[in-house]
Amino acid sequence: MKRFLGVLVASMFLASAAYAADAMKDEKAKSEKSEKSEKSEKASKSKSKSKTKGEKGKAKADEMKGEGKSDEKKASK
Repeated sequence: MKRFLGVLVASMFLASAAYAADAMKDEKAKSEKSEKSEKSEKASKSKSKSKTKGEKGKAKADEMKGEGKSDEKKASK
């Protein structure tokens, strides 16, 4: 009877240790995936920010060109 209880307790302990190891493995995999997705989101956000900055620069350049043309017209009159 003592041997049976010892085996039962030992198997319960090993089962809980195995379950905890699996849970840690899954948690680690999820954290790695979330880190990768966060990095890709940051990269896409930085790309979109750089695009908007470039678009702003183009818009300013177009405005400057437009002002230059109107100044030339005024000077020729």
